[in-house]
Amino acid sequence: MEGRNKTHVTEFILLGLSDEGGLQSLLFWLFLSMYLVTFTGNLLIILAIITDSRLHTPMYFFLSNLSFSDISFTSTTIPKLLLNIQNQSKVITYAGCLSQMYFFMLFGVLDTFILTVMAYDRFVAICHPLHYMVIMNPKLCNILLLVSLLLSVLNSLLHDLMILPLTFCTELEISHFFCDLKQVIQLACSDTFLNELVIYLTSGFLGLVPLTGIFSSYSKIVTSILRISSLSGKYKAFSTCGSHLSMVCLFYGTSLGVYLSSATSQNSRTSAIASVMYTVVTPMLNPFIYGVRNRDIKKALRKFLSR
Repeated sequence: MEGRNKTHVTEFILLGLSDEGGLQSLLFWLFLSMYLVTFTGNLLIILAIITDSRLHTPMYFFLSNLSFSDISFTSTTIPKLLLNIQNQSKVITYAGCLSQMYFFMLFGVLDTFILTVMAYDRFVAICHPLHYMVIMNPKLCNILLLVSLLLSVLNSLLHDLMILPLTFCTELEISHFFCDLKQVIQLACSDTFLNELVIYLTSGFLGLVPLTGIFSSYSKIVTSILRISSLSGKYKAFSTCGSHLSMVCLFYGTSLGVYLSSATSQNSRTSAIASVMYTVVTPMLNPFIYGVRNRDIKKALRKFLSR
């Protein structure tokens, strides 16, 4: 790395998903459609929860924040992608790249923590139904959300600050449609051992802790459901966490798929295409999962739209 030319970085080049000119128009309309569906769907979920007093409960409080996080998560990457396609430009400024990485990591990590908190909420609702409103009081809900946000901010800030001392080589092309942390670090000429070590440590912590919390909550939920004697009681208990479980499987399933594709393939463009699943498709499907599976949300949406 030391033998490569160094330069004062003012911008990076985002290579995007394809170099074929004929596909650019198709990609533009495809991603614009998905972004509008994601934005509108999640916004409707938020508005339905805010306007319906019956949904002013801990579960829907966290769901509305998850929807807001999904809108923000998608908005960190897709508008820039659409702008670059429209202007036939692949440039992103150094400051813009750092900002994009910061908010992308912030809302991505926030999603994982909110899903974990929602799993705990379902555990309390099913395993301790008589004490649910006492345990999941507004103060605790706000504290859980604040801690999730604080950890997400600190993680993003740590990685961004560790990028600042790096010097970069003259090759500033990123084989992605957004500034991916690992690929940006690979462009550096200076020693990146500490950066890579921090990535592995934080990824391990942020991956292990939420998953442990989710598995622990659902193991106790399943045990509690199996103790219910009636079949209808079991179905009713499981239906209250079915939507959340679907979202967890979708989020972690797509994330695992992207990780495996990047680990098995040396082609960065393939990894970029695979990452579309968790950066765009997952946030887009979340409103449909809750809208289709949850009766309360469906009623609230009908009531809101009828106005």
